[in-house]
Parts: sequence; C-alpha cells; structure tokens
Amino acid sequence: MKLLLASASPRRRELLIKLGVSFEIVPSAFEETAEGLSAYDTAKRFAEGKAKEVYGRYADCFVLGADTVVSLDGRIFGKPESEADAARMLRRLSGKTHSVYTGVCLIGKDFFASGVAETKVSFYPLEERTISQYVASGLPMDKAGAYGIQDDFPLVKGYEGSYTNVVGLPTERVRALFKEAGIC
Repeated sequence: MKLLLASASPRRRELLIKLGVSFEIVPSAFEETAEGLSAYDTAKRFAEGKAKEVYGRYADCFVLGADTVVSLDGRIFGKPESEADAARMLRRLSGKTHSVYTGVCLIGKDFFASGVAETKVSFYPLEERTISQYVASGLPMDKAGAYGIQDDFPLVKGYEGSYTNVVGLPTERVRALFKEAGIC
C-alpha cells in the first residue's frame, strides 16, 4: 500500500526520506482549531485530524499525519503571524525550558494508531540583537514557537528527548508505527 504524508512541511519530508520509505505528499485541508485543549491534546488532535482528512480522500493508502506544538507555562506557541510575533515568542522562550509536543497518527485499512512525543528544550538567554538577526533571516516564520532547533543560530542550550521531535517528526515513534503497520 502507498504511504502518504499529510503535510507540506519540508522538514517532515526530509526526516521521512531518512527513514528510507517511499511516500507521496498530500497536504491536509484539516481546519486547525483547538481552543481550551492542552498542548499535548492539541498536537494529538491536529495529527489525527490531518491524517483522517487525507485518508478520507485516499482510503486505499496509509496516511501519516503530524503536528508540532510548542508550550511554555501552559501557553501554546504556534507559527508566528508576523515578525513582531516571532520576536515576542523568542523573548518569552529566552532563558527558559519549554516543551515541544509532536502528535503523529498513522491510518490505513484496518489500522489506526496515534501518539504524542514530548521533548524538553532549554534556551540560552537571548540578546535582543540575536533575536533581531534571527527574525530578519526569515527562518522562524514557518515554525511552531518561532524557531528551528536545526537552524544555525545560538538559541538552544540543550534538550531532553527526541531531537527529530523538535524538528517536526519523532522518527523513533514513526519507525515503531511503521513496523506495527507492516510498512517496513
């Protein structure tokens, strides 16, 4: 059975390629609304919603959905809406430890599994100059929490958990789902 990735994220595409599976990209049209949900539940709901939406159009395939959410002190940080919003998020994360949750969901004929990976990420205290340069680079604009752990900027002091989870797809968890489903 063909595997579809229900995401247009270039980072998820790259991580899935590294797992050595063949797949096609079919972005989901799932409407992301989750008022009142925790970061964990938001990541899970969005991953499942994306996978279900695409599976509804391609029921003869396996569909992998994923969604990443950054959370600090119970607040969810999605993708920034503007450069000012990105700078605001980075100032809030500066010098603190936050959680990154990525929900994953795999659906196929007679198969459904989902889960959420969590990684704790600690930021250096960020100087205003670093924030301004990073925002001006354009790198934070399509990323939850307004940053990418893989970007070449001195933001992340350390992390506990899966590095690829922070990039956008916990490959350890996805590999286990694929094995359970008989994909690889």
